[in-house]
Amino acid sequence: MRYISETLSTPVRYDCDVFVAGGGIAGVSAALAAAREGARVILAERGFFPGGLATAGLIAIYLPIADGKGRQASFGIAAELLRLAVEHGAVDRFPQAWHREGMTPEDCAKNRRISVQYNPNVFAILLEELLLKEQVRILYGTTVCGVVTARDRITEAVVENKSGRSAVAAGAFVDATGDADLWTFAGAKTQDAPEGNALAAWYYFHDTKGVQLKILGAADGPEEETGLVPQRFRGTDGEELSRFMQLSHKAVMQDVAARRRDDASTELVCMGSIPQLRMTRRIVGCYTLEDRDGGNGFPDSIGMVASWRSRGVIYQIPYRTLYGPEFANLITAGRSLSATGLLWDCCRVIPACAVTGQAAGTAAAMGGDFRTLDVGELQRRLKLRGVKPWL
Repeated sequence: MRYISETLSTPVRYDCDVFVAGGGIAGVSAALAAAREGARVILAERGFFPGGLATAGLIAIYLPIADGKGRQASFGIAAELLRLAVEHGAVDRFPQAWHREGMTPEDCAKNRRISVQYNPNVFAILLEELLLKEQVRILYGTTVCGVVTARDRITEAVVENKSGRSAVAAGAFVDATGDADLWTFAGAKTQDAPEGNALAAWYYFHDTKGVQLKILGAADGPEEETGLVPQRFRGTDGEELSRFMQLSHKAVMQDVAARRRDDASTELVCMGSIPQLRMTRRIVGCYTLEDRDGGNGFPDSIGMVASWRSRGVIYQIPYRTLYGPEFANLITAGRSLSATGLLWDCCRVIPACAVTGQAAGTAAAMGGDFRTLDVGELQRRLKLRGVKPWL
């Protein structure tokens, strides 16, 4: 490979207390939590609206915040965003019991889980409005391409957008990229998902029945491993991601054409604008959740998630899964937390991203060293915001 040499003088254009990389559900939750604690927050998102897979990716199903038996697991921002997603009406799957305080035994029998299908475009706009209400400064079309470190701290994140290359100085950095990008740039230890990702090509179409969501390819259900192509995708290589999207587009058009043979009125309405990946790369934190931890209690729990695979199962998420030993002011949120196997799979969905995002943002606003942060104080602040670290 041939190399070129560059001499760069990068301006530090922005300064804040908390910098959040990635505007998916985890990043939105982290930004909201930090701002509500009084921090000056900048959120950088590579697309042009927030929500990540939950909006741009068209994965428009808010997976359960309850355990399948009517027992709520995720609280705080996780519950707030569920209500926000259906503020202008749910598309499908919305349990009427959610409108009331608590669920009766009859409700529990009818509703295995509290989950909902929503309009992703409306949800994206509502998320943006919520961020702006909390005075979060949003940088759209902005990609993080590096970090500057000094000993065990990150001092700046290097970003690129239409204005060119610049840097953001911050006291704390939240990696909500979903791919542990800040960790990788900083040289901290990461782990790739060993199984890779199956191709997904969810899209919306319109026919005689109206607008519908088509779950095509990889999904969170019995059909999840239905392969549109034999190839698996790591999700951390530029050329591979380009191929992923090209194959996804091809699959969408083939499926729409097949539908038109049965219903000539079928029209493609919208397709995902980002790769619909599930697990790519995670941090190696100070604690790694493993399958054997299922159902265990943790003294440093920062919230809970239900297992959308197993009825009646609730997992606690320890704070130690969100930071590593290498850097004092770098924390993660969302699907790149330190977990393996089934626990990683259960911690990548919307409620878990909101739970870990709220914890990461709150911790970032507290400042100092994440490795020595007062966990009791963090839990106290989370409880004041409606979070239940344990039942």
